[in-house]
Amino acid sequence: MPSVPDIEAYTFYEEEWDSYEELVESFEHDVPERFNLATYLCDRWADDKGRVAIFGDGTDEAPRTFTYWQLRQITNRLANYLQQQGIERGDRVAVNVPQKPETAMAHLAAWKLGAVSVPLSSLFGPDALSYRLRDSGAKALVVDAENVDTVRDVRASLDDLETVLTVGAVDHEADETDFWTAQDGASHAFDTVDTAAEDTASIIYTSGTTGDPKGVVHAHRLVLGLLPDYLASYCNFQLDERDVIWSPADWAWVAGLYSTMATTLYHGRPVVAYNATGKFDPVETFELVERYGISVSFIPPTALRMMMQETEAAADYDLTSLRSIWSGGESLGDEISEWAEDTFEGAVVHEVYGQTEAVNIVNEISTLYPKREGALGKPSLGRLDVALFDAAERDQRVGVDEVGEIAVKYEGDPECFKGYWNKPEATAETVQNDWLFTGDLAKRDADGYYYFVGRNDDVIISAGYRIGPKEVEDVLAGHPAVVNVGVIGVPDDLRGAVPKAFVELGGGYEPSDALVEELQQRAKDALAQYEYPREIEFVDALPLTVTGKVRRNAIREQEGIE
Repeated sequence: MPSVPDIEAYTFYEEEWDSYEELVESFEHDVPERFNLATYLCDRWADDKGRVAIFGDGTDEAPRTFTYWQLRQITNRLANYLQQQGIERGDRVAVNVPQKPETAMAHLAAWKLGAVSVPLSSLFGPDALSYRLRDSGAKALVVDAENVDTVRDVRASLDDLETVLTVGAVDHEADETDFWTAQDGASHAFDTVDTAAEDTASIIYTSGTTGDPKGVVHAHRLVLGLLPDYLASYCNFQLDERDVIWSPADWAWVAGLYSTMATTLYHGRPVVAYNATGKFDPVETFELVERYGISVSFIPPTALRMMMQETEAAADYDLTSLRSIWSGGESLGDEISEWAEDTFEGAVVHEVYGQTEAVNIVNEISTLYPKREGALGKPSLGRLDVALFDAAERDQRVGVDEVGEIAVKYEGDPECFKGYWNKPEATAETVQNDWLFTGDLAKRDADGYYYFVGRNDDVIISAGYRIGPKEVEDVLAGHPAVVNVGVIGVPDDLRGAVPKAFVELGGGYEPSDALVEELQQRAKDALAQYEYPREIEFVDALPLTVTGKVRRNAIREQEGIE
């Protein structure tokens, strides 16, 4: 039994429910005034010394296993070390490590201090990384060996950064300390800071269509907001002591860090931290399911499509443990669901739609209502209200089968963000009249099913990643050959969409394959690997507004993209 009991509202999955409507009517969130993620995700399970918290694995390291008892000791020592380095309540601790046990440990230690964790993708190049570290004002950074050179390249511009801990084999410079060496001599006892559920826990950066990336501020209460859908849709109303959960989703992404890692640890189950090297490998995934007996997983549609191409290889593995798959970030499609249910011998596949600011908004719960072709499902359990508004004015709801902008009732919803970090104007644009507007368009049928239509702006959703075209345009525009550039998303069979750049060259420069490669490499070096334009087309002129801005909608029309 956990030392701190479950909050009763989130044990609803143990009961029988006749319908979705009955459960929605009965369920109410119960968010205590005082709540700390580290207490509920780690410490309350630690007295059960044999309970496994994390299986650590990866192609470049030997498997490791950490119990909740060990996790408490390690995170206490790490919290003590960071405190000695001057990290206090509210300070930002950045975590630039791929899916490894140390990633979870760094977040937990930050939360024990009452500090704010800042997850950062290990795919970030120097421009993307330095902006987020500067904007967040991070005082401490935990960085993986594969990214330490990138940090060193930008360190001089980071005035707030005082403490750097490295994970993996690194030849340390004078101001760097190994993650594990730092804990030597530190006490394994630590009194977790008393935090309110409303206190800030994380800043998760997301890209938009204009300006710099925005830091989405989430409170400790976020995990409680996620629990209803984790239990009803992700786990399909079944949570067994033998369950093992894993997702290929990056733990720098809200779906990986919170929807998978945090919710699993809340329930005292083991989560697999798999440090895959290189691109997603479908066969490697089949092997991982068999090795750990993975029973529940969030797998993005792009990854599922890649797995579909290896159906013959799947037959070589025992995949019977996998009983529930959650998938989202882009449109799923019925073919994927049918393939997965056949390949994993009856596993249910549920689609989810959401975004960093509001996480789970609409999803499927097939136990309570049937799946419907092309539909995302119905509003997520625990949402106060989901509605479709006129996208232009945002002042009135649209009718059945009419296209509108998806909005979520804001006040009192534990899943909703607190606002954008240091961007009150952007927050005010997103949250209006107590509604959080997503920028996404959908239709709703007479039975309450939602159907995704598209973005109301220019954000590109590629393999589940949100790509702001402005970031890509700014990097390409810095090349001396480029006079102007516009970036849009174009359809892609595997990733759903990919960035394509339309480039206007200056005098003295001619289109060439070499220049395409040079521009692509420039984007790869500066941004995340998934952000570079997969296609580049040279044009004589770009369509502009009267103020000289590129009209991306006009480019899409020219490309025949609605």
